[in-house]
Amino acid sequence: MAAGDLSVILPRVLIVSRRSVRKNKFVDFVGEYHLDLIVNYGAVPVIVPRVTGVHMMLESFEPIHGVLLCEGEDIDPSHYESDIANLSADELEEIRRLHASDTAVDREKDAIELGLAKLCLERNIPYLGICRGSQILNVACGGTLYQDVGKELEKHLPENQRVVHMDYDNYDGHRHPVRIVENTPLEQWFSDSLDGGRKDILVNSYHHQGVKRLAQRFVPMAFAADGLIEGFYDPDAYNPEEGKFIMGLQFHPERMRHQDSDEFDYPGCPFAYKEFAKAVIAYQKKLNNTLTSVPKILKLDGEMERKRKIIIRSFSLARNIYEGGNGNNPSKESELEAGAEFLESNTALSLQQETRLKQMGATVRNASSYMEKLRMNEKRENLARNVMNKMSVEQLSDLMSFYHMMGQICSEVLERKLTGIVNELTS
Repeated sequence: MAAGDLSVILPRVLIVSRRSVRKNKFVDFVGEYHLDLIVNYGAVPVIVPRVTGVHMMLESFEPIHGVLLCEGEDIDPSHYESDIANLSADELEEIRRLHASDTAVDREKDAIELGLAKLCLERNIPYLGICRGSQILNVACGGTLYQDVGKELEKHLPENQRVVHMDYDNYDGHRHPVRIVENTPLEQWFSDSLDGGRKDILVNSYHHQGVKRLAQRFVPMAFAADGLIEGFYDPDAYNPEEGKFIMGLQFHPERMRHQDSDEFDYPGCPFAYKEFAKAVIAYQKKLNNTLTSVPKILKLDGEMERKRKIIIRSFSLARNIYEGGNGNNPSKESELEAGAEFLESNTALSLQQETRLKQMGATVRNASSYMEKLRMNEKRENLARNVMNKMSVEQLSDLMSFYHMMGQICSEVLERKLTGIVNELTS
């Protein structure tokens, strides 16, 4: 696809599907609330199927303007420093029994999502992680997770600080309070709903794992009463207007709605998606500007093209004479002069360019100085012959093989550099 065609593509947000079993067949799905909000705010959701081998094909989904990761099973603990020494065998078995749908690790989904998260971090692509997606983000940056919040965190707290993070009997209706940190995006989004000096809101909860050690680059945005981090972001990578957005939320703001209604619990609930989409759109514009600003190759008219070929021929001849050690060849001086005159007249030649050309034996400000260099090479050649006459057949054979290989490499590299420099100087 040509760079110009990218300007007509709507911003693309990649979302990885979750695999389930329906009628004895695997079904991949993504929650409709995520898709609706992405579309409503001006981007296009592109579903990445959880299919074996997809983690090796992520470049096929380019261009990527944003990544939204959400929902899914527990992350394979081998991806981070898990500590289950304090959990007994009975407790581990109870965790697997209570959270059977989550503890079945999906390694392919892990590979896909960790790959996308690291890609976003490398390129500063906008990233929004919801629930599992926030845990993926933390793990991708070196953070760790609780294997089970109830067993590792809650049982060590007094009763009044304990929090129920998963209520299967009241799945969508369950809420628990979180304290929002001042001067964070969450405070800005929910400012109209915060009561005076209190910074609490009620959030939903669908998880039995959570952030244990937050990766160093992130700053917490909200805490539950038990101290669990419910939201975090990278303040150095947060500026939606400039296409910057790296954030994780443990709760699901898209599902915080009144019972039997699409009305949100708080006006600020959809703002994570709104600001994320804003960053995605800005990132796309920035990416398109970068692609379309690449200068086009200058097309020369017939006369300029003829002169360019003469100059290249002059440089190539100088290099061949220099490498071959053919000595002073008066018949070639006229052809060498074309390159020398070009260099003499090109006052815009940088010191770096001049140095690079001199190393190739082609940068001289006049032909006579270049011929002087060739005479010096003749002396070196005679000295080399005297040394080689004292070498054994085996040594000479090894030396010849080595320099033959080096000569081929140098010839290829020099040809590319010569062509590149001439194109640069004539453009």
